[in-house]
Amino acid sequence: MADNSSQQQPNCQKVVKAVAAISIGGCVLLLAGLTLAATVIGLTLATPLLVIFSPILLPAAMAASLLITGFLTSGGLGVAGVSVLSWLYQYVTGKHPPGSDQLHQAEMKLQSAVKDMKEKVGKFNQ
Repeated sequence: MADNSSQQQPNCQKVVKAVAAISIGGCVLLLAGLTLAATVIGLTLATPLLVIFSPILLPAAMAASLLITGFLTSGGLGVAGVSVLSWLYQYVTGKHPPGSDQLHQAEMKLQSAVKDMKEKVGKFNQ
């Protein structure tokens, strides 16, 4: 009898798992159907309102998106301007902000190019 009860135990677990899976699957399927029905009913009720108010809603949505874009752009440009002014202040006061070494190297190259051009113009004039 011990062998018979040990074989029935896994079968009972399989049956319980199957019943649980079927009940959970049924509940999920029922919720999916209710969601679909609610979506269809909501669209059926909302479509006439959207059609009636679309001449107002579309320009309002466009204006709102333009306003948001403008505010974000002006804020970003304001932050960029403040950071540039801060960098310039640090550079002028003698502190070494990031990139000042590259600016100094570019200045030296530009000065040497101007000096070379002056020499070439001086030779050309003579």
